[in-house]
Amino acid sequence: MTEVSGKVAFITGGARGIGLAIAQSLVQRGCAVMLADIDDDALAQAAISLKGEGAQVATVHCDVRSSAEMQSAADATIARFGKVHILVNNAGVAAGGMSGKLPLEDWQWVVDINLMGVVYGTEIFLSLIRSHGEGGHIINTSSMAGHISSPGMSPYHATKYAVVGYSESLAADLAKENINVSVLCPAWVRTDIHKSGFNKPSGGGSVDDPHFLAMTKVIESGLDPKVVGEWTAQCVADNRFYIFTHPEFQQHVDHRSAMIAADYAACAAYEGFTS
Repeated sequence: MTEVSGKVAFITGGARGIGLAIAQSLVQRGCAVMLADIDDDALAQAAISLKGEGAQVATVHCDVRSSAEMQSAADATIARFGKVHILVNNAGVAAGGMSGKLPLEDWQWVVDINLMGVVYGTEIFLSLIRSHGEGGHIINTSSMAGHISSPGMSPYHATKYAVVGYSESLAADLAKENINVSVLCPAWVRTDIHKSGFNKPSGGGSVDDPHFLAMTKVIESGLDPKVVGEWTAQCVADNRFYIFTHPEFQQHVDHRSAMIAADYAACAAYEGFTS
């Protein structure tokens, strides 16, 4: 979608961080926005800030784990704006731990938000985007954690890799429908994502935990969300599929590609496959 002026966007996790930054960049380009989040107080403040910029903006409470709440949010968007063109599946959480010791309820929580929230958003909003025949754009927030992995964060990596694969398949499905797809894959950004683990079902977590303190330091050194929001809006205008934010991370992707190439070479040399 090369032009967003006069269009309508729906954004989950829109009350703060990357979601709010994307909203700011879109409204500056003349787009109306429906912000969805589970934090009603933060939603109200976000709406005030955007309206101060002269934006057409509305808010709706939405827990992306619930398909019913996502449907209600879609209904509210149509009731308020009449149609929707841009879907931003942005809501996400981060929780980790040592494999084999992770509570299954925490696994389910991460999957329900990071993956199924994207699925619910897409399946419910896609028919609405198709209905007006004006084209559209879907942005799914993944992460560099959807391309490279690190220890101690298996639920997060599993869901973010899944969002990348889902987005690639979705883009192929919609290629002939004038509905573009992008997958946003940021590295470190100054958001509250590292605090989301305090809300995991098993509880636990402390601001004094060494891992949390280390992650806080890394996050605070990251990009300003406004930079990511502006770049995302530009990539939508340019119809880019992958939206990366940190050029220096390409070396890690290249390293993974080299490992894959090496193992394919071993596969090609195996006599059992060539006999």
